[in-house]
Amino acid sequence: MGIARFAVDDDIDEIVRLRQVMLEEWLECHDNGWREETAAILRRRLGETEPTMAVTVVDTPDGPGTLAACAAGVITERLPSPLHHTGLSGWVFNVSTDPVWRRRGFSRACMEALLGWFDDRGIRSVDLHASSQGEGLYRQLGFQSPDEPAMRRTAH
Repeated sequence: MGIARFAVDDDIDEIVRLRQVMLEEWLECHDNGWREETAAILRRRLGETEPTMAVTVVDTPDGPGTLAACAAGVITERLPSPLHHTGLSGWVFNVSTDPVWRRRGFSRACMEALLGWFDDRGIRSVDLHASSQGEGLYRQLGFQSPDEPAMRRTAH
């Protein structure tokens, strides 16, 4: 299993590449500007003084400069409730491993480091959307399917 670390600016192009690897499993990824916008958001968010986004990465065993895997997470804020007194929660996304490096524990290393980042910030509720490939790992890390129904509106 690789050793996860927090992403730096030099990793941004590789994070965007891994995002495309992940997205291509569900849709055609024509570059209509999304790659450049993703890189700009990563540059801005990873450089924040008090970051509310983190990306964990594992370098390929071949050496630095190419990433084997990554996972991203953000802290979101909603109004508190009696069951969620801080209003803060986490969202995990962009968990991706290059196909050449799959089944070696790299995504697990990224997820464990990312969950530690949430824990260090007192975030006790973390959500994600699980692919069928990742569901087993997420369950091993303590994720469960929620009881409440979820809905989404997509503007046309």
